[in-house]
Amino acid sequence: MDRAPGVSVRLKLTLSYAGFLMVAGALLLAAVWWFLLRYVPERALIVPGSTGDPTTGGVFPVRSSLLHVFAPRAFAVLAFLLVFGLVGGWFLAGRMLAPLGRLTEATRRAATGSLSHRVELPGRGDEFRELADAFDTMLARLDAHLAEQRRFAANASHELRTPLAITKALLDVARTDPGRDTDALLDRLGAVNTRAIDLTEALLLVSRAEQRSFTREPVDLSLLAEEATETLLPLAERHGVALETSGEITPALGSPALLLQLTTNLVHNAIVHNLPEGGTVWVTTGVQAGRAVLTVENTGEPLTPELVATLTEPFRRGTERVHTDHAGVGLGLAIVRTLTEAHDGTLTLAPRAGGGLRVSVSLPAR
Repeated sequence: MDRAPGVSVRLKLTLSYAGFLMVAGALLLAAVWWFLLRYVPERALIVPGSTGDPTTGGVFPVRSSLLHVFAPRAFAVLAFLLVFGLVGGWFLAGRMLAPLGRLTEATRRAATGSLSHRVELPGRGDEFRELADAFDTMLARLDAHLAEQRRFAANASHELRTPLAITKALLDVARTDPGRDTDALLDRLGAVNTRAIDLTEALLLVSRAEQRSFTREPVDLSLLAEEATETLLPLAERHGVALETSGEITPALGSPALLLQLTTNLVHNAIVHNLPEGGTVWVTTGVQAGRAVLTVENTGEPLTPELVATLTEPFRRGTERVHTDHAGVGLGLAIVRTLTEAHDGTLTLAPRAGGGLRVSVSLPAR
C-alpha cells in the first residue's frame, strides 16, 4: 500500500518524552512557587529587636527580589530539560524500537519468499520479544507448510502422471497390435481411469479439509463407525478379515460427511493392510477425558515406530502390497490426518505388539 511520508515513531516518542519532561519540570517549578514563594512577604519585614542590617539576617527578602532571581534560573532549567529530553528521548526511543527494526527486516525478507530467517530476539520476555517469538513460530509453520505443499505437489504430479503414462502405453500397444483384445484393453483402461479419478477426488478432499470449508453439526461417531463397517463388509469378506465394532454413543461436532470419510479411510486401510488370512479389525468408540475417541486396530505385519511415524505423509504406504486392487492411492492416512486437524482433533498412530497398527482419533466432544 502506498502511503504519504509521515513522522517516524522514533521522533514521535522523542517529542513525547521531551514534552512530558517539560510538563513535569514546569509543574515542579510551579509547585515551588505556589508552596514557598507565596509565603514570602511583598514588602520588607524587619524582625523586632534586630538592627535592620540585611547582613545580620534581621530583614527578610521581598517576593519581587526572589522572583527576579528565581525566574531566569527557572527558564534555564526548563531549557536544559528540553534539550535533555530531546537528546535522551531520541536515544531511548532508538533503544526501545530496535527490536521493531529487526521485526520489520524479517517481515520484508518473508515477503520476498525467504522464510528461513528468524528474528530470535535475545533477553528476557517482554511485549516485543513475545511478538518476535510469535513471528518466528509463524514463519516456522509457514516454512514447514510450504515445504509439505511442495512435496505433496511433487508426489501428486508423479502419482497423476502414472495412470496417464499407463493409458498412453496401452493405447500405443493396442494401436500396433492387430490382434488386440478390445475387451481386455477396455477393462484395463477403465481400471486405470478409476484409479486416476480416485486420486483426483482424494486431492480435492484434502484441499477442502485444509480450507475448513464445511459446516459443523452434531454427529455420533458410533453411528459413523457402524455405517463404515457395513459399507466395507464385502471387502473384508473378500480379504478374509473379521470386523468387530463396539463402543458407546460418542457425540462430537463436525462435518458428518467428512468424519464418515475419515472413519471409512481408517477401516479400509485396516482391512487392506492386514494378514493374508485370518485377520481382524477392531473399531471402538467412546468418550475419554471429555473427548470423543475413535480407535481402529488391525492385525498385520510388524511395523517399526520409525515407519509408523511416516504413514500420515502423502503417498506413503505401510506395506509393499501397493499394486493390489484395493491398495488405494496412498492418501488414506494423509486424508485422516488432514480431516482430524480440520476438526481440531488429535491423531495418534502406534504399532501393535503382535503386528499391525493402532490408530486413535480424538475430537472435541459435543
